[in-house]
Amino acid sequence: MKEIIDKVTALLEDKFEAEEVYKDFFIVDIKMATPNRMEVFIESDSNLYIDQLKPLNRYLQEHIDEAGWMGEKYTLDVSSPGVGTLKVKRQYFKNIGRKVEIRLHEGKPESGKLLAVDEQNVTIEQEKTTKEGKKKIKQIVETVIPFDNIKQTIVKISF
Repeated sequence: MKEIIDKVTALLEDKFEAEEVYKDFFIVDIKMATPNRMEVFIESDSNLYIDQLKPLNRYLQEHIDEAGWMGEKYTLDVSSPGVGTLKVKRQYFKNIGRKVEIRLHEGKPESGKLLAVDEQNVTIEQEKTTKEGKKKIKQIVETVIPFDNIKQTIVKISF
């Protein structure tokens, strides 16, 4: 299965590089739940529309069918991961300004507004409460979290 995922990854990367319409697209994840079911999650640095994913689905189906990688009967789903869990660093940039919950490898989760992203870290704005005597003081602080410490990041949607 890994071999098929690697081949599909290469096909998509070539497509993204070759065609201007896909220049800001990238792969978030490719999963094979079973040998005949593949899920491909694609994201874009700008807006992503379902109409842009249909040709990618057909493109992959043509190659999979021609090479016989998954047999005659299989399911292929090409979709956006949607708003929710951020899996690759590139997704963080698109979510600057949104509220996130960051689960760490060690320690309790951190929540706040995603302010900045660089190669090594994310910066979130948090409201922290401290005690001075009997008074509780609320402060807005910026917390820098290294990517190495992040287990999972979830975008919090507020309505």
